[in-house]
Amino acid sequence: MWVPLIGLLAGVIAGLLLPVKIPVIYSKYMSVAVLAALDSVFGGLRASMEDNFDNAIFLTGFFSNTLLAAFLAYIGDQLGVELYLAAVLVFGVRLFQNLAIIRRHLLKR
Repeated sequence: MWVPLIGLLAGVIAGLLLPVKIPVIYSKYMSVAVLAALDSVFGGLRASMEDNFDNAIFLTGFFSNTLLAAFLAYIGDQLGVELYLAAVLVFGVRLFQNLAIIRRHLLKR
C-alpha cells in the first residue's frame, strides 16, 4: 500500500527541491503525462486498499499511461488537432473515480 504513496511523496519533494524549468512548448506534453502518472498512482492506492496491488502491473501501467498520453499530445500537435484533450478527459475522469473509491474505502473503516 505504501509504494505508490511513497513514490508520490518522493516525486513531489524532488519536484519542489530541484529547479527544473520546462519550456512552454512542452507544457501540453508534461501536463498530460503528469495527469496520467497521477491516475496510475491513485489506481495503485485503490488497488492496494482492495488488496489487489501488483507492483509489475503498477509500474507498467505508470510508464505506459504516461508515454501514451504524451504521445497522443505529440500526434495531435503534428495533425493540428487538440488531441491531448482526449487524454485529459479520460485520465481526469479516472482520477476522480479512483479518488472517490479511495475516499469511500477510508470512510468505511
